[in-house]
Amino acid sequence: MDGIRPSRLWPGDVVRGGAVGLRTRPLRAVLSALGIAIGIAAMVAVVGISSSSRADLDRTLDSLGTNLLTVSPGRTMSGAEAKLPLRAEDMVARIGPVASVSAIGEVADTNVYRTDRIPEAETGGLATYAVRTDLRATTGARLHAGTWLNAATARHPAVVLGATAAERLGVGRAAPEVRVLVGGEWFTVVGILRPAPLAPELDVAALVGWPAAQDRLGFDGHATTVYTRSADADVAAVRSVLGATANPAAPNEVEVSRPSDALAAKRAAGEAFTRLLLGVGAVALLVGGVGVANTMVISVLERRTEIGLRRALGATRGHVRTQFLAESLLLSALGGTAGALLGAAVTASYAASQGWPPVIPPWTLAGGLAATVTVGALAGLYPALHASRLPPTTALATP
Repeated sequence: MDGIRPSRLWPGDVVRGGAVGLRTRPLRAVLSALGIAIGIAAMVAVVGISSSSRADLDRTLDSLGTNLLTVSPGRTMSGAEAKLPLRAEDMVARIGPVASVSAIGEVADTNVYRTDRIPEAETGGLATYAVRTDLRATTGARLHAGTWLNAATARHPAVVLGATAAERLGVGRAAPEVRVLVGGEWFTVVGILRPAPLAPELDVAALVGWPAAQDRLGFDGHATTVYTRSADADVAAVRSVLGATANPAAPNEVEVSRPSDALAAKRAAGEAFTRLLLGVGAVALLVGGVGVANTMVISVLERRTEIGLRRALGATRGHVRTQFLAESLLLSALGGTAGALLGAAVTASYAASQGWPPVIPPWTLAGGLAATVTVGALAGLYPALHASRLPPTTALATP
């Protein structure tokens, strides 16, 4: 006579058996899954927000370009502040690959005020720059309101305010009746700029035409920053000769920079911070796994009679082990799915509030769900093994 083969558990039976413990103890299941959900949500949100921020930086770099180089005076051998030659712009423009050149010059001891009733000591940290009319095209600065300086307005008391300068002065629009006090003289606000990522010095400044600055504010004509644009492939070559070309007599007194490097550094710093926060999310996920393990251990202790009855009716150790392991996996999967959805929602909401494109890398969701399965398997392994090893008589004798 052939021996009786033990019954097999089909996948549907495994899922239904694993869901029994969750349905009978819903509050405990929800609280345990919440720990997993918090960990996964933290990981997805951190990566999503960081990716969205980097996407916004990449979009900014793509729109503004990475081929902007700046030349500014450094220090002399004695430590004094150097000056660029008056012909620095013209000399830089002679470099073959350079496509466009513009400049600004700081007008010393020229403060900006909203009215003439503000004490002179309260400058608000604002500067005044003489600017060329082609500055906006070269730097990629964009207008928020009004117009930019042209050949006509650059000779008259007209001013364009940087984004931060306008905010500090309480100027929200450009109009003929809107005026600010620049160096003791009233200038009409003809325009307001948006924040300029590649030229942040413009944000906190009042920008007046080069001729008007010389005629009305005593500007000496020396540029303090020269901006150049060239083809991407020629940036390195232009950068290597820019200092010597701008000031042939003292190239060591010239500083050459690439403003887009600051945004790239910001992106790198953001990636390092993301790795740190991912560690925090991993810790939260670990804590959630401990909660699942605790729930499963208590479940085994509370259901010893059920386990003994199942064993007495013919369930094998493998059946019992599979049931409790499936319950742990279901619990973790529910928490992981909820956490992934919550993290995606947080990312989308925060990105929308900042005006960023919402970006959630697919590997984040896949990795998060894989992490929940791993945590669930590890958390349920010991309780499942312990339940399967209970002798039926001992389990049934448990009060």
